[in-house]
Amino acid sequence: MTQGIHQLTASMVNQLNRVDVISNNLANANTVGFKEENLAEGTFNRYLREQEKKDATVLKESMVMDTIPKIDASYKNESLGATKLTGNNLDFALKDKELFFKVRNDQGKIEYTRDGSFKNLAGKLVTQNAFEVLDAQNNSIDVNSPNLRESIAVIKTDFKNLEKLGNNNYKTVDDKNTELVVNNDEYIMQGALEQSNVNTIRTMVGLIEAQRTFDRSQKAITGIDQINSKVIDTIGNQR
Repeated sequence: MTQGIHQLTASMVNQLNRVDVISNNLANANTVGFKEENLAEGTFNRYLREQEKKDATVLKESMVMDTIPKIDASYKNESLGATKLTGNNLDFALKDKELFFKVRNDQGKIEYTRDGSFKNLAGKLVTQNAFEVLDAQNNSIDVNSPNLRESIAVIKTDFKNLEKLGNNNYKTVDDKNTELVVNNDEYIMQGALEQSNVNTIRTMVGLIEAQRTFDRSQKAITGIDQINSKVIDTIGNQR
């Protein structure tokens, strides 16, 4: 009975984590360039098998008993969001899923984003958070430049080489795994924005499923607790 409670409790924790991630996806359903996030769930035994491959000592009893579900990993849906024409000359959309704009935050550090909803701040091209949009030489860009689109630096890297920051931005894990796109003309669409790739209907269904799974686990724990109480009372009365 106790083992069952452990598994059900772990399942409830996992569902709470899923609700957090799914709720964040829904909150960003209208965020430009946002990529949907998901969680992969497995069992603790998978972790133990990975440790065994690394020659770590794993008790055979653990391999039998530890079937507790756990979150294995998080991952992103890297697919392109729909492109929306805006007619705004300071809006830009990237045509490839591995491309990113290079920006400089207010601490002077380089960040990357797919959100091309830029604006004019004192004659400079900046993001909605007032981060400077950079050219290939890491200089700020004049919004009145006749070659505005061509001036914007675009880098190519895999999502696995990125860590999420705030403001829908990322930082690189290894700068050596980034590539500067020399000619960005065929990769940038001016007067358009990439929409979030969150499917709101599917995401709502996922949220409902996570909540229902949480409720089922909670009810099962209550049932086990009631059975345990009856067993204890029965044994006590027999004495």
